[in-house]
Amino acid sequence: MRSSALSRVWYFLSGTREYAFSGPPRYLKFRSSSAFIIITVCLAIFTDILFYGLIVPVIPFSLTDRVGVPEDSVQRWTAILLACYNVTLFLGSPLAGIYADRTASRRLPFLLGLLALAGSTLLLCLGRSVAVLIIGRLLQGLSAAIVWSVGLALLVDTVGRNVGYAMGWVTIAMSAGLLISPVIGGAVYAAAGYYAVFYVAFGVIFCDIVLRLVLVEKKVARQWIVDHEAEVESQQRGASVDEPGSSLRVKDMPSPGEGDVSLVVRESPAGPTGFSHQTPTPRDDQDDPTPQTVESEKMPPYLRLLKSRRLLAALFGCFIQAGIMFSFDTVVPLFVKDTFHWSSTAAGLVFMCIMVPSLCSPFVGILSDRFGAKWPALAGFLVTIPLLVCLRFVTNNTIGHKVLFGALLALVGLCCTFANTPLMAEITYGIEAKEAKHPGIWGEKGVYGIGYGLYTTSYAFGGTAGSLMAGYIQAGPGWGTATWSLAIWCAVGTFVVAFWVGGKPIRHTLETGRFNQASSPGGVA
Repeated sequence: MRSSALSRVWYFLSGTREYAFSGPPRYLKFRSSSAFIIITVCLAIFTDILFYGLIVPVIPFSLTDRVGVPEDSVQRWTAILLACYNVTLFLGSPLAGIYADRTASRRLPFLLGLLALAGSTLLLCLGRSVAVLIIGRLLQGLSAAIVWSVGLALLVDTVGRNVGYAMGWVTIAMSAGLLISPVIGGAVYAAAGYYAVFYVAFGVIFCDIVLRLVLVEKKVARQWIVDHEAEVESQQRGASVDEPGSSLRVKDMPSPGEGDVSLVVRESPAGPTGFSHQTPTPRDDQDDPTPQTVESEKMPPYLRLLKSRRLLAALFGCFIQAGIMFSFDTVVPLFVKDTFHWSSTAAGLVFMCIMVPSLCSPFVGILSDRFGAKWPALAGFLVTIPLLVCLRFVTNNTIGHKVLFGALLALVGLCCTFANTPLMAEITYGIEAKEAKHPGIWGEKGVYGIGYGLYTTSYAFGGTAGSLMAGYIQAGPGWGTATWSLAIWCAVGTFVVAFWVGGKPIRHTLETGRFNQASSPGGVA
């Protein structure tokens, strides 16, 4: 009885069938729809960032009132706790990606990330020693590594050719979490006390738990869809379902906003449309000037992935973008306090100027899916440089300078949206372009998990580096030099994006073949 219960739990978590004749889960079409999966992943990312920012205003008080850390040591221990989070995120993201690529379903590691988040929330809520708080922060970093690596890979598995569109919604979730979490944390703590902050966190986590348990991956749903569609076609053609030489083809994914499960049908190798199934070689791929066969590549797929110049360029661009965004978190509150004499509430609200433009991220993602990541990202980088330079002209406590400051921040936020969203999608574009040139190079499971694990690592590293750089410059030479430095920082990223980020996405140009591999259980994903 006990083993039977455990096996049922395992089948539920992994998404595989318990028996060959098992019926489909209830509401399968809705639970495996693209729209529902995008909402679930975005909520998971929002929850992770919300909890990270929610306790930022609370940690200093927790250290003094609950742990007993002396006032002169609060800053040091706050920095140590932040470092624990970043170290786990930096090191854990590639490992989480590798694990996600080796599992049959991404749902199980996705749920493990939720378990780590719940554990960290409990420890940070109830902890009364520095050791417990450190463990809580380590678990929080591990949860973030899993959520970002596995969640973004799950999106790529789900949305088909609409990768940029999906990454646009991720950008909105990320921006919303960064914007409202410190404000909510500080306001709730001031109004209702320490534990009330964690009540908010537990409420959001509960909603996250429900969605992650309800979610069904598309490739899991195809266990039942394939059988149904194959049986229908077998009756129509009067042929056996297992006819030799047949192949699987996945119909085009729904357009943005549609949530139907993709139908899988059998067709002959020639295909009813007459298109060739031979995978074309993309002219935009700059990874390997000299073609090589898969057999000549002896190294693991994860190491071969690091040879892709497109991927490395996208990761470096994300590193630069993270440095810019996190540098604002470091220097803007102090700048507006010293220059405009604003309160902490006003300093927090000014970040709306940066975050609101991210609402156009899905539109930017659609542009990337159609025209490629290079031109939107390059435009974002190029326009950001003069905007960062112009920030140095904001010096006086006048209405005109305040309006100029807000307008420049809004334009910088818009440009960062044009840069960041396409680069997130470029990771997928680069992986698929190399697979199209060397079919089977990534193996049976694919490398989307490790690809977005590396993205999370680069983003965490860039945020840390940019924050430290801007903070030290602001404390020394001052605001004007800090903005010049950020402009130079952005110019370096512009050079890399201009020369090595790729062109039109390969999956947008294909009618058959490669798109099938990206969408089917046995392909790259």
